[in-house]
Amino acid sequence: MESQKILLNQDKVKDIKFYLPEEKTCYKLADFFSIFSDTTRIKILSALAVSEMCVNDISRILNINQTTVSHQLKLLKGIGAVKFRRSGKIMYYSLASSVINDCLLSGVDYLQAVQV
Repeated sequence: MESQKILLNQDKVKDIKFYLPEEKTCYKLADFFSIFSDTTRIKILSALAVSEMCVNDISRILNINQTTVSHQLKLLKGIGAVKFRRSGKIMYYSLASSVINDCLLSGVDYLQAVQV
């Protein structure tokens, strides 16, 4: 491959390199944004933005198989997007941070702005 010259001035190159996230951070961001890459997860996260819920309630309200809900919650929990608390035999799930809902709402705002 032939070496090509960078056309940007050196100040811009320095700025870009300064603000570019570290490799480890890029991987963590990719993992974080993966929570929005599945419609089932988006529905679950949207529901949990409104109220804390158990698997059964999520399943019934969203009309999604309980096994599927459990699987997706396990993944979301592993990424740190949801948290849970136990009350007797029942596990209640909620968003780990309001930032999750902010990201969802920003995505909706973006789609409305570009009318996709």
